[in-house]
Amino acid sequence: QVQLVESGGGLVQPGGSLRLSCAASGSIGSINVIGWYRLAPGKQRELVASIGSGGRTTYADSVKGRFTISRDNAKNTVYLQMNNLKLEDTAVYYCNLKNELTLGDYWGQGTQVTVSS
Repeated sequence: QVQLVESGGGLVQPGGSLRLSCAASGSIGSINVIGWYRLAPGKQRELVASIGSGGRTTYADSVKGRFTISRDNAKNTVYLQMNNLKLEDTAVYYCNLKNELTLGDYWGQGTQVTVSS
């Protein structure tokens, strides 16, 4: 079993920054992809960014240049640094891990990010 615990959400003004953390524990496997998704009211779930165990990253066009995903394999933790936040970044952000060997798919409980003036 895999557990994912997100932290770092909160309320921030437009143009501000937040850093989200996703701490993974359990059978996460050596080959995996960890991603951050977000779900805003009235919208579909969106993949914001992802990072593979080898460090390869992907980003949604809407966050390129503003968000940076990184991982510390020693701590089994993935970070999402969010800069220049916009109103439209308001959402619940979820951490997801996909184990590419077992095809396991795991989700965290989510953390709220609210961008408001």
